[in-house]
Amino acid sequence: EIGMGLTGFGVFFLFFGMILFFDKALLAIGNVLFVAGLSFVIGLERTFRFFFQKHKMKATGFFLGGVLIVLIGWPLIGMILEIYGFFLLFRGFFPVVVGYIRRVPVLGYVLNLPGISSLVDKVGESNNMV
Repeated sequence: EIGMGLTGFGVFFLFFGMILFFDKALLAIGNVLFVAGLSFVIGLERTFRFFFQKHKMKATGFFLGGVLIVLIGWPLIGMILEIYGFFLLFRGFFPVVVGYIRRVPVLGYVLNLPGISSLVDKVGESNNMV
């Protein structure tokens, strides 16, 4: 429960920091809370193994490098690197998320609209598993 709370607050602070024109302090707090929450949810050892797998080193470099650059004081560049690293790290989970959202009544209808459906299908397909 603590991990989910920390992760939720981390996402909130990251979102709020981006809304407030990439506020350095909010983004730094959000990054720390997100990584700490992830560690609490899945454990320190599994978090370390997730981030430092051989085939995910590029993604981890972008994500953690972006966190470091935000902490140094360049929030826009850091967030661009973080978002790219995040998508590389978690792209194996996107098919699961898309499948779940498609079962939600209102969101599933929206995702099945003609223009959106093809885009969601492209995001939802993954060639490599996590």
